[in-house]
Amino acid sequence: MKWAVLSFLAGAAALAAPFEAQARHLPTKPPVVVELYTAQGCASCGKANALVAGLADRPGVVALTWSVDYWDYLGWKDTFAQPEFADRQRAFDKHFGLRDVYTPQVIVDGAAQASGARPDAVEKLIHDARRAPGRQPTLRFYHGGERVAVGAGRAAYGSAEVWLVRYDPRSQDVEVKDGDNRGHTVTVRNVVRQAVKLGSWRGKAVQFVLPEGDEGWRTVILVQAPRGGRILGVLQGRD
Repeated sequence: MKWAVLSFLAGAAALAAPFEAQARHLPTKPPVVVELYTAQGCASCGKANALVAGLADRPGVVALTWSVDYWDYLGWKDTFAQPEFADRQRAFDKHFGLRDVYTPQVIVDGAAQASGARPDAVEKLIHDARRAPGRQPTLRFYHGGERVAVGAGRAAYGSAEVWLVRYDPRSQDVEVKDGDNRGHTVTVRNVVRQAVKLGSWRGKAVQFVLPEGDEGWRTVILVQAPRGGRILGVLQGRD
């Protein structure tokens, strides 16, 4: 009887092993990418800045703060803004059919947008993104984090762009001395400092060498449909 029980257990384990191995190799749900477009000269962005700062530590979310420069004419030059960041927002908004860019705007997974001043609307977009179907290409860092590999798969849009984004995870206070926020301190977190298009992915495995970044910045790789399209894959670097 003892040997029969052992034999049964051994057989059950043998049957379970392939399923356990298969489960270990099933793709995990990628994190939801929440992008805030804001500016130090934007008088109505405080609530949105705080919202994204609160999302920065939420598991399963990559929160990115993109500072734009089109409010600089009001008298204060945003200390984190780069023209390319506003170009990225314009590409999204053209895709969404919006006539003009605005702040504070939140874009979730490149698929939907809402005002950053409406936390409930942003939370709904995050909830919907978690439930959305999709399977990202295999992504991994190697060679000590100096390179990234994108595996083979079906390129749903024919091709995709591969982006390197580096951001500063610290909470940062900026004292604004002119413009609409004159005399106020603006607090932001997860501020994007570097965004580089590494190249294209067309369904075949490809590798990219990563440019250098400052110590303390965190890295995220985005595989994205062209011209402000949906985000198809996300890979976070380790701290």
